[in-house]
Amino acid sequence: MNPVVGLDISKEESHGQAFLARGKPFRGTFHFEHTRDGLANLHQVLKDVETASKLRPLLILEATGHYQSPVVQFLEEYHYIYIVINPLISNRLRKSQLRKVKTDAADAYLLGELYYKEEFEPFKKRGMQLLNLRYLTRQYESLSKMCVQTKLQFQAVLDQVFPAYKGVFGAMYSRISLRFLSEFPTSYSVLQTDEITLKAKMKELLSSKRGRSEGWINQRVQRLLDAAKQNPFQQTMYASHLIQFESSYYPYSSVPRASC
Repeated sequence: MNPVVGLDISKEESHGQAFLARGKPFRGTFHFEHTRDGLANLHQVLKDVETASKLRPLLILEATGHYQSPVVQFLEEYHYIYIVINPLISNRLRKSQLRKVKTDAADAYLLGELYYKEEFEPFKKRGMQLLNLRYLTRQYESLSKMCVQTKLQFQAVLDQVFPAYKGVFGAMYSRISLRFLSEFPTSYSVLQTDEITLKAKMKELLSSKRGRSEGWINQRVQRLLDAAKQNPFQQTMYASHLIQFESSYYPYSSVPRASC
């Protein structure tokens, strides 16, 4: 039988147990950190196993998300075949044992034994790509939820400060809309500014890559003035609203329009 090394992966470190064949452990359990020196120690163990068995060992480990990334990258760099299993499989074997010992060293030993009891396929490169895609998808979903929540908070405060503003621009979360709102966050600040200054400021804040006609600017300024005059909140009731307001729109005012 082929030699195998069971690896119990943890955060920043791992434990391993090598087997030359079924029921023939090679030395004792070893430990290494996820550093260049630590991975070099793992490499030395693998070379020792290969020398003793005359065969290149493969490795078996549980899926541990990003904790396994340094080890997997090392194994792929040196072209070692490895198997990544679902933790439920090893848990099932652990429960069947009379002595239910849960330690990193015991888990590494158990993974090595498991290789000789089950039939596994080597981990394919596309599997790692799928894991990366799954991780990126989770990140995207998390950022999307954060973006939606920020917009809801933004809208809630805007409704208490300048509710009619949302009709001034076609896209309230566009760059020009948020930049302009950062300059004039209340209807009072709009009404205290003359029309010529408002037009000049809007022209200044527009992206140089996407210029707008004078007619477009005049129309938005007129909408802005009408919205300011119709605003029921001529004075902001609570200063905390403005603080929360600024913290809500600030991340968007300096970046391109969000896609969420």
